Amino acid sequence: MKIPILGTGLSGLVGTRVMELLEYKYDFTDLSFKTGVDITDYDQVFNVCDGSAAKTILHMAAKTDVDGCEDDKMLGEDGPAYMVNVEGTKNIVNTAKKLNLRVIYISTDFVFDGTKDFYTEEDEPNPVNWYGYTKREGEMTVVGADISHAVVRLSYPYRSSFDERTDFVRRIMEKMAKGEKLLSLTDHIFTPTFIDDIAGALDMLIEREFQSIFHVVGSQNLTPYEATGMIAKTFNLKGKYEKVTRQAYFAGRAFRPCRLALKNDKITKLGAKMRRFDEGLMEMKKQLALL
Repeated sequence: MKIPILGTGLSGLVGTRVMELLEYKYDFTDLSFKTGVDITDYDQVFNVCDGSAAKTILHMAAKTDVDGCEDDKMLGEDGPAYMVNVEGTKNIVNTAKKLNLRVIYISTDFVFDGTKDFYTEEDEPNPVNWYGYTKREGEMTVVGADISHAVVRLSYPYRSSFDERTDFVRRIMEKMAKGEKLLSLTDHIFTPTFIDDIAGALDMLIEREFQSIFHVVGSQNLTPYEATGMIAKTFNLKGKYEKVTRQAYFAGRAFRPCRLALKNDKITKLGAKMRRFDEGLMEMKKQLALL
């Protein structure tokens, strides 16, 4: 008998893969536009949840386009970023409180300002753009409520295949395969995360009900320039890529945190397998060979 679970954002890059890998164990109910549910409408959220036997809501839905969110900033609380990332989360939390449900909230490394060498779950968030701000507001809504919860911060997720949206790895692969010019950052640190590992960690957090904040991220911090070189080597791609600075690359766009090296010791000590970037690429290569 599968375990029923409610979820938002299950049609996205991360959500679809989570369902693929965990559908043997869980019976997912999707709260999304595709199923007629707008999470910014409390009544719609409550009615679906009230009719379910699920005890957990996996809340993954968010507006994640950093530049798009920044454009929304002038609209404040009436803008789409705030409505989805904050008001939508409030509706999930209020529903969970009324129905005694657990919430697993998916957040982001962008809640940090990127001024430290690395970040643990104990570091104080300080978002520097509207996307990060709205996600931090969502975090505080979950943590501040009297409900069972876990906050899960992700960073630059990637996977082997997903037709509806490319992640940064497949975008680089496609550009190299076409011989397009690539500009790759040398003064930016990030922590790429293989989505299959995220699914495994979420399974553990659903099952064991830890109440805390977790960095569910990969085990290797590097620059995009280094990552591009590893992608080229792993997949034997000959495309050219040039070094570029953040100042030039992000000119006219929303400000991004400079150093986002997140530590994942907390989740790995619980038994989650979080691969290094080179390991994730090798697994991705194996999976692509089977498609």
